Amino acid sequence: MVSRREVGAAALMAASLLPRRAQARDAPPPLAAGRPMRIAMLLYPGMTALDVVGPHDLLAGLAPGSLHLVARTPGPVPSDTGIGLLATTSFAACPADLDVLFVPGGDGTPAQMRDAATLAFLRDRAGRARWVTSVCTGSLILGAAGLLDGYRATSHWCVRDTVLPLLGAVPVDERVVSDRNRITAAGISAGLDFALALAARLRGDDYARTAQLVAEYAPQPPFAAGSPATAGPAITRGALAILGDLVAEARAAATASRPR
Repeated sequence: MVSRREVGAAALMAASLLPRRAQARDAPPPLAAGRPMRIAMLLYPGMTALDVVGPHDLLAGLAPGSLHLVARTPGPVPSDTGIGLLATTSFAACPADLDVLFVPGGDGTPAQMRDAATLAFLRDRAGRARWVTSVCTGSLILGAAGLLDGYRATSHWCVRDTVLPLLGAVPVDERVVSDRNRITAAGISAGLDFALALAARLRGDDYARTAQLVAEYAPQPPFAAGSPATAGPAITRGALAILGDLVAEARAAATASRPR
C-alpha cells in the first residue's frame, strides 16, 4: 500500500519537472521544494469530521511529521456525528510559526466563537502563519477571533451572507475564496477543493493535479442539489429546518463578539 508520505514525494517530484504558475499578488509565494510544511489543524468538540479529514487526506503528503491536529489538550475529540478524531498536540505545544493554520466548521462552531482559549490561540498563531484558512463555518470562528475583518471570505451558505458580515468579513458566493493570506471554503464538501487550491499555492499547480489524480477526485454527484439555487425552495426549506439552530446560535455568538 502506498503511504501518504510516498504520495507527497511522488507529487513533489512530478511538480518539480513542470513550470509553476505565477502566484496571486499579495499572497505568500510557494515554499522551497523539499521543505516540509508546518500545518496545524484545529479540532474541537462538535466539529464536522469531513471538514478535517478531507483536507488532511490531500495535505498530509506536504507535511510528513509536521501536520499537527491541535486541541486544548491532546486526546480524542468528538465530532458532530460522534466520530472521534485524535488531537496530537495541545494549544501550548503547537509550533509558534506555522505555514498553515486551519479551522474546520461544524455544529460546535458557536461554542468556539465564544471560547476565549480557542480565540486566543488562533490570534496568536495567525499573527505569524503564512496562511490562515478554514472550511465551512470555520470561517465564523476565524471571524470571531478578529481574523477576517475587511477580508473577502466564504462559509456554509446558511451563514455566509447573514453572519459573516457581522464579523467584519465581505461575503463571497464562491466555493473557495482567497484574499491575501486568507483562504476560506464553503460547506463541508468544499474542503477537497480548498485543499487542492491550497496545495497549488504551496507547491504549484502540478503538485495539486498529481494529488487530485492520486485521490481520483472527479466528482459526479447524482443530484444537482448542492446549493439553494439548484436545490430549489422546498429542499432549501428542509435543509434550513436542520440547520436552523446552528444559524441562530452562530448569529448570537457573532453579535456578542462585536466590539461595543
